[in-house]
Amino acid sequence: MTKAELVSIIAKRTGIERQVVLTTVEAFMEEVKVSLAQGEPVHLRGFGSFVVKHRAQKTGRILAKNTTIIIPAHDVPAFKPADVFVDKVKSRSNDKPAS
Repeated sequence: MTKAELVSIIAKRTGIERQVVLTTVEAFMEEVKVSLAQGEPVHLRGFGSFVVKHRAQKTGRILAKNTTIIIPAHDVPAFKPADVFVDKVKSRSNDKPAS
């Protein structure tokens, strides 16, 4: 599902104008990015949490050149779904093809 499809579905379900929904979705995404950039997680009860995970320094290899490189420690954004979210995905019908 794309952002445009999501916006259309929400607009139809709620009766709110598509442009208002689009502005709201984009504002939500921007606030999640700003919060994570500041190192603050975003918790949405019943949905999941957007968190910052720290990756330790490690050694990697460039196979084409056969050289070793050091990958510095860094932070990455991550999403941890809530248990009810995971349960809903696990219990979906296996008859439906994956989209």
